[in-house]
Amino acid sequence: MDGDLTDADLAARFQRDPELFTAVYDRHYRDIYRYVAGRLDVQAGEDVAAETFLTAFAERDRFDPGRGELRPWLFGIATNLVARHRRTEARHYRALAAAPEPSDGGHENRVVASVAAQRMRPELAAALTALSRGERDVVLLVALGQLSHEEVAQALGISYGTVGSRLSRARKKLNEAIDREAFHG
Repeated sequence: MDGDLTDADLAARFQRDPELFTAVYDRHYRDIYRYVAGRLDVQAGEDVAAETFLTAFAERDRFDPGRGELRPWLFGIATNLVARHRRTEARHYRALAAAPEPSDGGHENRVVASVAAQRMRPELAAALTALSRGERDVVLLVALGQLSHEEVAQALGISYGTVGSRLSRARKKLNEAIDREAFHG
């Protein structure tokens, strides 16, 4: 029965019926985990994703469907928890930036895009570290969380226009950082 419920149905009912919150967890855990693990690391991703749902469950009475949808609300909680782990996140990006390029295991059939992505990882990590917190939150909610601009606005409690301007500034900074590396590499 839980699979037949929409997010709006769940949001309207889980406050009265806490058992329904398991459907919220089952439906959204994977996306929250991927987003948080991309921001931090695998272990912290598991911890923070779990903490996201513990927090959401504890604050389920405070969820207001009139202010936005369930998915962005969960991503907003996750983003706030990531901010608390900000030092860990910064160390993670610094470590990625300093890491030597991974050696190719010799498998001839690797996809060219995958190899290029691995080579760009240190430069991308350094560029992400250079972004402001707001810019980084927007970029990673779009890239890792695959949220729309409207969902990002709801998750962060900012206007749609602010999402667009932060994303534009962040993309420009990332492109400049990566292009600069390409010319010097």
